[in-house]
Amino acid sequence: MVRRNWTAAALSGVLAVSVLAGCGGGDGGNGGDSGSGNDDGKITLGFSQVGAESGWRTANTKSIQESAASAGIDLKFSDAQGKQENQISAIRNFITQKVDVIAFSPVVTSGWDAVLQEAKDADIPVILTDRAVDSQDTSLFKSFIGSDFVVEGQKAGDWLLKEYEGKSEPVNIVELQGTTGSAPALDRQKGFQEKIATNPNMKIVKSQTGDFKRADGKTVMETFLQSTPDIDVLYAHNDDMGLGAIEAIEAAGKKPGTDIKIITVDAVKDGMTALADGKINFIVECSPLLGPQLMELVKKADAGEEIPARVLTEETTFTQEQAKEALPTRQY
Repeated sequence: MVRRNWTAAALSGVLAVSVLAGCGGGDGGNGGDSGSGNDDGKITLGFSQVGAESGWRTANTKSIQESAASAGIDLKFSDAQGKQENQISAIRNFITQKVDVIAFSPVVTSGWDAVLQEAKDADIPVILTDRAVDSQDTSLFKSFIGSDFVVEGQKAGDWLLKEYEGKSEPVNIVELQGTTGSAPALDRQKGFQEKIATNPNMKIVKSQTGDFKRADGKTVMETFLQSTPDIDVLYAHNDDMGLGAIEAIEAAGKKPGTDIKIITVDAVKDGMTALADGKINFIVECSPLLGPQLMELVKKADAGEEIPARVLTEETTFTQEQAKEALPTRQY
């Protein structure tokens, strides 16, 4: 295996922390065999997943597992169950096992410098997937592959501005945030707020985390409905929370998509079905199918080749009619 020493200078000017806005976990152990990496010529990848909190995350895990198998890469998989301490422990286990490459989707943005420095000292390249970190030292990782969550929030805001264009009445918005401190929660909120700030009639009257979970989305929406009877719009940071909220809205005797307009992010099959049925009004896509692109980066990083510091996934948005067209061939 050939490795090249990467420096911060090699990444400067290419990757700024301000644009690191990466998308959304069994046990927190190493998820693989003990001992060192393989001696059979295969690349060994240690991957730490956030958890299994949503349909999006399940599809993301499947994409990574299937793509590793197809690429002939030995995957050591660890499920952090949504806990940063589990993820840090898993990464340290990967270092001990002397894997060739480490990739992970960070639970939160902060608190990674120490363990990333340990990986760098061990000469193991690290790739961030789906979510970013806020480290000022960008030499601690080689690349970040995923969505631009700020742009996703902006797309949601753009649709809402157009929906209420020319209208003067107040628009009361409730927001179901993702996991507190996570990149998608912070950035989807930021992008959305930037857009709706241009219309003084729009106001977020309630905003609370639903932790990207359907059950939590339902529970939080129930409290929103009890405390804020006049709700015009729900903005949910993922489909699962939005789907949970739909249950609460229907239980309250209201019609989702009509009495309360709903915007979500992800475009998983369940969300797209609700959109096609008119229960959701607009979905911003965040593709979980990162596996093939990730495996290409892993191969190049292992070979010591230069890889892009930022790899964006290609994504779109969906209206009701577009969802109906896309559903028959939807992979997730």
